[in-house]
Amino acid sequence: MDFTLPPEIEDIRSRVRAFVEERILPVEADPASFGEHENIRPDLLEGLRAEARAAGLWALAMPRERGGGGLGVSGIAPCYEEMGRSIFGPVCFNAAAPDDGNMLLLNKAASEAQKARWLQPIIDGRVRSAFAMTEPAPGAGSDPSLMLTTATRKGDRWVIEGRKWFITGAGVARHFILVARTSDDPRRGLTCFLFDAEAPGWRILRKVPIMGPEEHGGHCEIAFEGLEIPDENRLMAVGDGLKATQIRLGTARLTHCMRWLGMARRALEIAAPYVAERRSFGIPLAEHEGVQWMLGEAAMAIEIGRLLTMKAACTIDGGDFARKEVSMAKIAVADVLHKAIDTAIQLIGARGYSRDTPLEWMYRYARQARLVDGASEVHKMVLARFFLEERTDFWSWG
Repeated sequence: MDFTLPPEIEDIRSRVRAFVEERILPVEADPASFGEHENIRPDLLEGLRAEARAAGLWALAMPRERGGGGLGVSGIAPCYEEMGRSIFGPVCFNAAAPDDGNMLLLNKAASEAQKARWLQPIIDGRVRSAFAMTEPAPGAGSDPSLMLTTATRKGDRWVIEGRKWFITGAGVARHFILVARTSDDPRRGLTCFLFDAEAPGWRILRKVPIMGPEEHGGHCEIAFEGLEIPDENRLMAVGDGLKATQIRLGTARLTHCMRWLGMARRALEIAAPYVAERRSFGIPLAEHEGVQWMLGEAAMAIEIGRLLTMKAACTIDGGDFARKEVSMAKIAVADVLHKAIDTAIQLIGARGYSRDTPLEWMYRYARQARLVDGASEVHKMVLARFFLEERTDFWSWG
């Protein structure tokens, strides 16, 4: 097994790292760069996006013929990790949720006409997008079979009724992917649709206040009150909604892990010079055995997360959904994100708890990692089912 990156990928990774260091981190360091969502101000974002695109570092997961980088999942893994070192990074490269996951789904599942209409504007950065699946209780959360939002056929159109919430980016999104119930079939009862923000028959009820900073557009609760969607805007076949969510969420969960690993690394990078210079009881903090244990454990956990993520990425590139591998990576990396940031704050002390560093931002952001795209407990259930079915083959090499 050769863990060396191919020269093409290493070149892109190093250029992403340089762009983050030279162009994005200085912007992040200025408190005036933050907007209402505690994220990068839109006017600053547009300038950095234009620079990233000009540098050939734009939408790396999308086909070259559509203006992207043409990389596979294992190719984007080290590049997204570098982007994630800045809290502003991923969105500057058009590699942030939810657009990233939506582009991946549309690129794999949409017709050519749908790609031109719905995908290309997202790749070009002309519109933002949202994925509307999660519902208030007792509707669908981690279990899509509980879907209550309905799509009823009316001639050549579908009429949508229901509610969704925690729809990331809905406040600024122009293109939406919607999952709704079209029958009571337990496996083929859901269908995916595409609609534009200007369409009548839906509205944002509120932006849900959350604990941490958020993506542009917030996390919204929305109501569908007779939204009509032409059948030509149905994504995949009737009843393929569950398959569509599997296509999207598998890779999207993994791209979260890639970005989180970058953030975890950045947390330790912030702590390292502090513990090397700060003295306590006559010696630098870094020479205290307890500090070394904390740093060593966090650094090792990050490397474990990287290996799990890359294995899952290679499995997806091989044509598999990689459900087992993605679940393992999602659990491990969500935990290490919190561990690395918490370790850095503990070592830096009061300064880490303040806003003099980005660590307190990261800490509030990190708590969502064990919830988004399936709670850690759900992924552990997935792994248990695989183990009970495969037994010793759970640890096979191929």
